[in-house]
Amino acid sequence: MAKPGPAVQPIELDCADEVLALEMTRWLAHLRSERRLSPKTLEAYARDVRQCLGFLCEHWGRRVTLSGFAALEASDVRAFMAMRRACDIGGRSLMRALAGLRSFGRFLEREGRGKVGALSAIRAPKVGKSLPKPVPVAAAKRLADADERAGETRDPWIWARDAAVMGLLYGSGLRISEALGLRRRDVPLPGAGDVLVVTGKGDKTRMVPVLQNVLALIEDYVAICPHPLPPEGAIFVGARGGPLSPRIIQLTMERLRGALGLPDSATPHALRHSFATHLLSRGGDLRAIQELLGHASLSTTQIYTGIDSERLLEVYRHAHPRA
Repeated sequence: MAKPGPAVQPIELDCADEVLALEMTRWLAHLRSERRLSPKTLEAYARDVRQCLGFLCEHWGRRVTLSGFAALEASDVRAFMAMRRACDIGGRSLMRALAGLRSFGRFLEREGRGKVGALSAIRAPKVGKSLPKPVPVAAAKRLADADERAGETRDPWIWARDAAVMGLLYGSGLRISEALGLRRRDVPLPGAGDVLVVTGKGDKTRMVPVLQNVLALIEDYVAICPHPLPPEGAIFVGARGGPLSPRIIQLTMERLRGALGLPDSATPHALRHSFATHLLSRGGDLRAIQELLGHASLSTTQIYTGIDSERLLEVYRHAHPRA
C-alpha cells in the first residue's frame, strides 16, 4: 500500500464518509499541484464527482464509503449518466464527468485505496460535431480588401500582406499554416499560372486553384514589402522580416470582424469553411471539394452538407406560406 500523503483537511460531503472525502481532497490537491490543472477544470471535476456521490447516496440509500465506491458497478455509473442526461446535460459535459470520475478512480488505485473497475467498462458518450460557421459571401470578400485596413496605424505593405493572406484562405480554401508555409517560388505571377502546390497535414501535397485577383493581391504585397523575399524563402513575412506568425493573422481578423460586425466565430479558419460551403451551395461536387480541402476522408467533408441543408431549411421556413 502506498504511503499516505500529507495531512489535509477533508472537504465536507454529506453524501460520503470522512475517509472518502479525505481521498477526494487529496486527489484534487494532486491535480492542482502535480498535474497543474486549471482552477476551472478542478472546479468542474470536483462538481462532477460530488454530483455522482450525491446520486449514489440516494441510489443506494446510504452514505458512500471508500469500499462502496471501489465496488461501484457499471450499472451504477450508467444510471448516473442517464440521470445527468435527463437533466439536459450535453455530451461534452457527460464526457468531462466520466473523465473526472476515471481520474479519481486512477488516483485511488495508485494510492492503494481500491480499484474502481466499473469506470473503465463505460463507453464515453458520443459528442455530436458542431457545424462550421462560414462567413457570408459579401463579408468574406471585404476581408480580402486592403482598403478595409486603411484606417489602421500600420504600414501599407502590412495591409497588403494581410489582404493577400485572407484572399488565399477564402479563395483557395487553405489552412492558415498552408498559406504561411508557401515559398515565393510556389506562387505564380498573375497571368502566369492558376495553381498552387501546398503542403498540408501529414506533409501531404496537393494542387489547388488560385484566383487571378488573389495573385494580384499577392503581387501588390510583394511589390511594396520592404524585406527581401528570396525564391526559397517564405512569401509572407512579419514586420521584422522573419516568419509570419498565425497569431498575427488571427489578431487582424479580430480587428476586422469588429469593423464588419461579424461574430466571434469569424476566424481565419472560418474562411476555409466559407470556401467549402459557398462552393457546395453553388453546386460544387463533394468529391472535388474533398480534394481541394485535402481531406483524407469524404466523411470529414460531408459536414458541409449539413450547413447547406440548414440553409435550405431556413429559406423554406421563411419563404413557404405553410411553413
